[in-house]
Amino acid sequence: VAHSDAIQANFSFYGLLKLEGVLEVDSNGVIVITNSTTQDAGYMYYSSPLQFKNSSTGDVFSFSTTFVFAVPSADLSDGSGFSFIISPSKGIPGIWPHNSARSLNNSNYWNSSNNMIVLELDRIVSNNQYGSSNLMLKTGEPIQTWVEYNSANKQVKVTLYPVNTPRPSVPLVTLTQDFSSYMDEDMYVGFSSFTETSSTSHYILAWNFKMNGEAEDIEASRLPKLPIGAGGNGGYRNIKKILAVVLSLSAATFVLVLIFGAILVSRKRRSREVLEDWEVQYGPHKFTYKELFAATKGFKDRELLGKGGFGRVYRGLLLASNMQIAVKRVAHDSNQGMREFVAEIATIGRLRHPNLVRLLGYCRHKQELFLVYDYMPNKSLDKYLYGQPKLTLDWGMRYKILKDVAAALFYLHQQWAQVVIHRDIKASNVLIDGEMNGRLGDFGLAKLVDHGTDPQTSVLAGTLGYIAPELARTGKASTSTDLFAFGVFMLEVVCGRRPLHPRAPADQILLAEWVLNCWERGELLEVVDGRLRNDYAAEEAELALKLGLYCSHAVAAARPSMSSVVQYLNGVSRLPDNLRDIIEARDFPGSTSATSSVVPRSMSISSLTFSASL
Repeated sequence: VAHSDAIQANFSFYGLLKLEGVLEVDSNGVIVITNSTTQDAGYMYYSSPLQFKNSSTGDVFSFSTTFVFAVPSADLSDGSGFSFIISPSKGIPGIWPHNSARSLNNSNYWNSSNNMIVLELDRIVSNNQYGSSNLMLKTGEPIQTWVEYNSANKQVKVTLYPVNTPRPSVPLVTLTQDFSSYMDEDMYVGFSSFTETSSTSHYILAWNFKMNGEAEDIEASRLPKLPIGAGGNGGYRNIKKILAVVLSLSAATFVLVLIFGAILVSRKRRSREVLEDWEVQYGPHKFTYKELFAATKGFKDRELLGKGGFGRVYRGLLLASNMQIAVKRVAHDSNQGMREFVAEIATIGRLRHPNLVRLLGYCRHKQELFLVYDYMPNKSLDKYLYGQPKLTLDWGMRYKILKDVAAALFYLHQQWAQVVIHRDIKASNVLIDGEMNGRLGDFGLAKLVDHGTDPQTSVLAGTLGYIAPELARTGKASTSTDLFAFGVFMLEVVCGRRPLHPRAPADQILLAEWVLNCWERGELLEVVDGRLRNDYAAEEAELALKLGLYCSHAVAAARPSMSSVVQYLNGVSRLPDNLRDIIEARDFPGSTSATSSVVPRSMSISSLTFSASL
């Protein structure tokens, strides 16, 4: 029976949590990590990672855990071992602390970066707390262990004693050690064991854990019974006889190895990989290359969803969870690959909004970078506007997508802890989920600044056709330049055509200019996408077109804020009565003929510039 509280990081069980490796549960509910075999390793972890560090200060929280284990063994001198582990990932540790010939140093067990805390429990403990008696750990007798870490004084205490005996007043081991530099924010807790040459079994009978408090004590009456004959060669009674012979022939020795420290394992790399500061500060869950390779079927072309200036995107299926994902593959030596990777990790990895594409994690392998996103089954909006989709977006869908993207930008500009300037708003960067909701993605050019500060950059970023006049002149991006791009995007969705159309008549090359000319002639709704066949809400279409022109005004100070845009689209506020005068005063810089001769359909033209605040 198990219960847990994810918020308080508090759980208690007298039975199974999660099983991996050489591990089973017998009919009494006892967890068997290794079961009377030789040369075997087993491990078990609590099913979900726990938050061990304060995300703001980086300090490790206080924690307390107690567990009851039993190790029946036919040979006290064997090299088998049992450990309590706090690890950044599930699995058997790549470096096994026991003298073992088993190939646990195989590269499959190694991570590129792996900090872990290990409490190693072996043969016999001798301490004056137990008087003249030694505490023998491999007799098969249930032993209760307490591990307690106090974040205030950076002190860890370990206490061991047989079940049904009083808990000693003084811990067996007290160690002063600051764990903050050795632990990630999220870590797994569990156990591992290894059997060497003798028949030895390792059992977990109960386990309680609590973050920021004392774990609940284990009730001895609720402990499951060990199986009859547990252990090797004759079971528990034979073990006692063997122990008696061993103890009569030689003096008892003690071994309690307490390893509380950082084991940093770096796989021998064929290419240079530097641990960036952002990986420690911002890094979300890391995937292994093996996981992503299997998920994408070896990055086969048939799994390719799309490709652009910054890399290819593949469809994948995580085999462990049967979850569909999208994997963006970026090379180290691409012009903007590393910078884009930093930008996306630092922004999307921490943003949470229903209209933003969620970043699930990342992977670094050799000279390649991988970003793992939620899979959007309906792909990007531009496929519906300019491709040959089976489904034509009706007016209701289009207007809903406009409101979705507006809500996402409002969150980025005004609702999050920092201001996020997207810098590349366009139809191809808006993805459609399974419910036909619009989600803003691809933060490759994103920039973070503090509220009330002026972004410091002079490098042009964005896609031609969506770049505000002041951005083209100065290279300085702002929330207002995002507003300009969003205004063009609104016109694009309503009209069903690109911002720049080089083959169109001269007065229709620039989408915004064409829409304004039609409004001046009293023919505003003539620009609505003909594929809608007049099946649309005229009032909403007129609002979206006028608001698109308002947002894409040539003068930055004349544009509305995103909060106002959301209110306009939701019918909470009305557009200014003199909007026509405001719009007609705009000035379109440059000539259409000059523009059309040099502009491809889609082209990102910037290097990534990241603000010092990151």
